[in-house]
Amino acid sequence: MDVLEDFAVRQGIKEYSNWPTIPQLYIKGEFIGGCDITTEMFESGELQKLLSEKGIV
Repeated sequence: MDVLEDFAVRQGIKEYSNWPTIPQLYIKGEFIGGCDITTEMFESGELQKLLSEKGIV
C-alpha cells in the first residue's frame, strides 16, 4: 500500500508500529522493520530465511 498518498494513513502507520520512518516492511501482518533494518537483514541473508519460513519464497 502506498501510504505516502494520505497524510492520516502515513501518520497512523507510524503510530501503529511505533516506528518513526517509512517505508516499513510487514510480512503476513507482522512488522519487520524500516528500510535500514530490512536492508541489513537482506545483506546478512536473514530476510531471505524469514521469507522462506513464512512460506513466501
